[in-house]
Amino acid sequence: MQCPPACLGAMPPALTVKPRLTRHLLLPLLLLALVLACGYAGYRISEGVGIRALAENGERQLELNARAVESEITKYTYLPSLLELNDDVRRLLQTPSNYRRQRVNDYLEGLNQRSGSLATYVLDTEGRVLATSNWREPSSFLGEDLAFRAYFQDAMAGRPGRFYGIGSTTGEPGYYLAHGLKQGERIIGVAVVKVRLDALEQRWQRARLEAYVSDENGIIILASDPARRLKAVYPLGPNTRERLARSLQYHWVALEELQPLARQSLGEGIEQVSFAAAGPDQAAEAVNYLQQSRALDDTPWHLTLLTPLRDQRRTAIGHALLAGVACALLIFLGLALNQRRKVIATRLAAREALEQANSQLERRIADRTRSLRASNERLKAEIGERRQTEAHLRKTQDELVQAGKLAVIGQMSTSIAHELNQPLAALRTLSGNTVRFLQRGALDVAGSNLQTIAELVDRMGKITASLRAFARRSDDHGQADLDKAVEAALMLLHPRLQRTPLIVERDYGPEPGQEPLRLAIDQTRLEQILVNLIGNALDAMARQRDRRLWLSGALVGARYQLEVRDNGPGIDPALRGHLFEPFFTTKPGEQGLGLGLTLSASLAAAAGGSLGVRHPDEGGTAFILSLASFTGAPLEQQPHG
Repeated sequence: MQCPPACLGAMPPALTVKPRLTRHLLLPLLLLALVLACGYAGYRISEGVGIRALAENGERQLELNARAVESEITKYTYLPSLLELNDDVRRLLQTPSNYRRQRVNDYLEGLNQRSGSLATYVLDTEGRVLATSNWREPSSFLGEDLAFRAYFQDAMAGRPGRFYGIGSTTGEPGYYLAHGLKQGERIIGVAVVKVRLDALEQRWQRARLEAYVSDENGIIILASDPARRLKAVYPLGPNTRERLARSLQYHWVALEELQPLARQSLGEGIEQVSFAAAGPDQAAEAVNYLQQSRALDDTPWHLTLLTPLRDQRRTAIGHALLAGVACALLIFLGLALNQRRKVIATRLAAREALEQANSQLERRIADRTRSLRASNERLKAEIGERRQTEAHLRKTQDELVQAGKLAVIGQMSTSIAHELNQPLAALRTLSGNTVRFLQRGALDVAGSNLQTIAELVDRMGKITASLRAFARRSDDHGQADLDKAVEAALMLLHPRLQRTPLIVERDYGPEPGQEPLRLAIDQTRLEQILVNLIGNALDAMARQRDRRLWLSGALVGARYQLEVRDNGPGIDPALRGHLFEPFFTTKPGEQGLGLGLTLSASLAAAAGGSLGVRHPDEGGTAFILSLASFTGAPLEQQPHG
């Protein structure tokens, strides 16, 4: 049924506007109420789920830590009964004496150190301490009357004594385990072990776990927060307080009550409690916890776990906000659809960007592969160049060694020429005399001259053979006869030894009847090293009359160490660090190039050995040549001709 226009015109304007305004005002209010209702429902659901999750996790934590507490308590339970097996303890309880008391004191002291307990002691049937592990300390339990302790009374009654309290002598808290020591069916004494349980508190503190253990009296004896320790978890009556004060179980502590600001039961063994904040600036602020308790096995104690609800409350508030936002998003469906379109467009753009990034990454990988291949080629070229350089260095070293040999021969050339001139002059004279004696028919004299000529020729042959062998090129490795090398070196230095005679003392050769000592080095290179070392010793002792040279050696494991020591003036301490540097010499003028020791050390290192130096307190200098002892086939005879 339609209203005529005249009818509409007759209606007041206020009546036509009011329904539209009502809708515009009520709709936002209804939407706001719906959003708030969704947020509140999300908060309550999240809070319930979070508390259940915390409770389940707390149950696991509670069980795990309860096992840890029980394990810490029970791991010492065998110790008191162990004393029942000791004859000295039994004899002390039956017939006390100072000697037996001291023996038991020493035994308890060692047992206490090995077990890691606080104290171990033995009481007689009157409750007096006969022997204790802390007998050396000023606060020793020796002679104390502990008959008032509950653990002593339980042990005398044949029950296991279990007691936590503060020591009346030391004021140190601990857990007491007592056991009645029997002789047959009669109890003749009580063994007590006091252990420390604060390791559990330290473990809780490191794990940031809020927990405490309350004993049979409702007193907190272990706590991760020291402020909660020795407080009552429930109100104590006057009679209970008087009984605890007489027992001195907690010494003189006031035993204040741990009072929560609020308490709400959430189920069996689960409560929601609130405590005042610990800081003085936070006195008005309350901290909410989920409190879960569990009785410990084999003891009347209870373990209580406090799980803070702060993070859970924040999570619930966050979930409430998310629920409100979700509701708002459902209300603004059009914006959500538009947002979805944007998200899809963004995903497409991201996929395209990802494809571009993948293609760019593939190009970079290809470029990197080419770069690595080029680097590999350059590395191969560098390795080849390095090998060529090493070969060149080895060749240069060989030439330097050969030059060193020739330099030594050049230095000895004058002496060698003099050494050869004498036999040549004698040969000239003897040959002329022999001709004349043959003409006269004096055959005996001529034969004697010819024999002398032959000996002179042999002597010259030895000199030239030693020079040729010394000048010959050689390899890094081989085998050398030490005794032959020493003889060859002395032969090469014979002209110098005639001008500057010295006493050579040898203590390196093998015992009579043993095989010659063979070293893992070329024979010629060993001779060159010895020529350098002996020549340096001759130069060092040139200005003194008493000249001595010691050649000694010994096997040290699989290596042989030869020491060449002189009694010269020694080397200035300021110069000792430069001995093996190239072109460094202590000889005056141009007598040396400073390459002898450097070449000798290089030759020794090339053969797998070393050349060192020491400076004896009695003076002089000692060079130590260390080479491997050769274990191969016997040394072949090397020709020197």
